[in-house]
Amino acid sequence: MKALIVGGGLGGLLTAARLVRAGHRVEIFERLPVIGGRFINLDYKGYKLTTGALHMIPHGNKGPLATMLRQVGADVDIVPSSPMGVLRIPDNGSIRNISFYDFSGPLSWTNKLKLTYLTFKSRIIKPTKGSFKDWFSPFINDPWLVKLADAFCGWALSMRSEDVSASETLAIIENMRRYGGPGVPVGGCSAIIDALEQVILSGTGTIHTNRQVDRILMVDGRAVGVETGSEIILGNVVISDIGHQETAKLYDHPTTDEFREYMTAMESARPSAGIKISLGADRPLIGHSGVLFTPYAQRVNGINEVTNIDPTLAPEGKHLIMSHQALQSGDIQYEIELGLKDLEEIFKGKEYEVLMVQSYRDGWPVNRAGSGSCTTNTTPIMGLYIVGDGAKGKGGIEVEGVALGVENTLSLLNV
Repeated sequence: MKALIVGGGLGGLLTAARLVRAGHRVEIFERLPVIGGRFINLDYKGYKLTTGALHMIPHGNKGPLATMLRQVGADVDIVPSSPMGVLRIPDNGSIRNISFYDFSGPLSWTNKLKLTYLTFKSRIIKPTKGSFKDWFSPFINDPWLVKLADAFCGWALSMRSEDVSASETLAIIENMRRYGGPGVPVGGCSAIIDALEQVILSGTGTIHTNRQVDRILMVDGRAVGVETGSEIILGNVVISDIGHQETAKLYDHPTTDEFREYMTAMESARPSAGIKISLGADRPLIGHSGVLFTPYAQRVNGINEVTNIDPTLAPEGKHLIMSHQALQSGDIQYEIELGLKDLEEIFKGKEYEVLMVQSYRDGWPVNRAGSGSCTTNTTPIMGLYIVGDGAKGKGGIEVEGVALGVENTLSLLNV
């Protein structure tokens, strides 16, 4: 089989590596001069910042992404974070940190029992509609649980608890039980992209950069190739890593009811947006390699300090700290100012340097389709499939969802 892959982000590269390892021919077409998209290192002042994702894998060395990297022979060392996460909460005028696993501590005994019952019930009767907030808030009226849910969803999904479905969030929580907490890839995001590139190029794969696909070619309702510049390349299957909506701009639309329903569903898939603030410091600001969740901050949802695992991500003797917050309004400057004020409060009395502020929205979002809004990897076009952050697998946090979506696509292809 010859597969043509549109886009060289993480989803496209994972798909290509798996296909190459299975003996198939692959050509990747990336419009940018580099591959990796929002998952590569960005050198700045000796720090290894990123074009998008944080230097953190949600399920460390046990999750779907790490499993797939091992399957294709990509040499990447992912070190588990310790602790998994910490919650920063006010306590009688001061601040205390508690383990993420002790999140129910601030709840009353009555609400703890209600939460236990609700969790048990959800394993038997899966919620089919409503948001995560709608799932627990009518039953457990406690502001702490809302703040915790918003901090977790904001950090993991760049969404608020009222914007992500209960079924998706509960699937994510189940995967946390199954796979465990996060880890840091030694060398950062680019270590994964470089390893996948090596697998692809050492096999039957070709990567074209600065090559934008202008059209997806179809014959009798089946995708048979791509047009890039003045060149036409034919293949047996086309796999797109640029999301359903952008992919649909590349081919002639059928006039069937099935396609109209598909487009209506895909257009309702809202991207998730967020802001990342990177700090540099001479001393550790957090002191551990897990996530510091900040439920009581105005905007910042969580912070990590990856140099506690990999010091090479910062200049010698320095530390790299990254905060993330879900975007809550269209006023970007206002959202950034609130995030910076949060960091001033969280790290009061500590010295640090703001290295870079990055916003992810519009054509460069956190995810092309917010978690739970679009989980299909198929299209109404035969031979055309979608991978990447616009078609993640159910219950997959960020890159774990990308890996799950790739696995599903390959299953559809009997690979």
